[in-house]
Amino acid sequence: MTDDTLVLGSAPDSWGVWFADDDRQTPWDRFLDELAAAGYGWLELGPYGYLPTDPDRLADEVGRRGLRVSGGTVFGALHRADAWDTTLATARRVAELTAAVGAHHLVFIPPLYRDERTGAFLEPPDLDADGWRTLLRGADELGRVLLGEYGVRLCLHSHADTHVQTQPEIERLLDGTDPALVSLCLDTGHVAYGGGDAVDLIHRYTDRVGYVHIKQMDPAVLRRVAAEGLSFGEAVRLGVCVEPPAGEPAPAAVVDALKAVGARLFVIVEQDLYPCDPDVPLPIAVRTRDYLRGCGLGARHQQAP
Repeated sequence: MTDDTLVLGSAPDSWGVWFADDDRQTPWDRFLDELAAAGYGWLELGPYGYLPTDPDRLADEVGRRGLRVSGGTVFGALHRADAWDTTLATARRVAELTAAVGAHHLVFIPPLYRDERTGAFLEPPDLDADGWRTLLRGADELGRVLLGEYGVRLCLHSHADTHVQTQPEIERLLDGTDPALVSLCLDTGHVAYGGGDAVDLIHRYTDRVGYVHIKQMDPAVLRRVAAEGLSFGEAVRLGVCVEPPAGEPAPAAVVDALKAVGARLFVIVEQDLYPCDPDVPLPIAVRTRDYLRGCGLGARHQQAP
């Protein structure tokens, strides 16, 4: 039996999309067609500019395929004071579009300190005390703006090769920000990548988990990442992200934990596939949806939580 409080969707990431524009990515109209064909009813928008950014056109393209939007996606550097104006302006633009198509969650992804394509270090991997103070203060302020002006909830996404990657870093973020303003986008795969425990976070930070990306990582590839000091981009090319039921954490355990705490959440499927052949994503998306439905997650036509 499916759980109506956990609403299943997917995202461009599962179709090999990391950037607004890249010749190696699935065209946006094919993504929407295949998302609907795979039986998903909800989508996250992905990188701003990948899908149409005119609200009326986006609403039409999504609606005529029987789809609805769960949230928007934005990238920005909250830990750098000199990047605040740019980060805020970008978040405003994405929040405006997100709200215009009826969604109320904005997934915020910090910048990677290693280049996605080359693996080169762009910044030190650890934040100092000043960096953490700036990040926490910026998260609260951004959350205040988004909620107050757009009715959109900030969901900060922990991510591999960022300064919010490990479980202690995730906990530091949550303990240092205002629960009324900042939620966690719990990405189960990225938590595993950083050596954390998604189920433990669900139980101990129940009220802070505002949105979920359900994803699995191959433990054999994770061991190689640790042994060879590989970047996340290199890990993805080695196939670190796998479809269920392979990989860690076990999707059924995550779904059971969310049910046990009575969460009402969007649960968005992600499997990092960049870059991939355009014929690869659809069969994976169908199998993944079927597997997760067997775990009790996701009737096609569900109302927003």
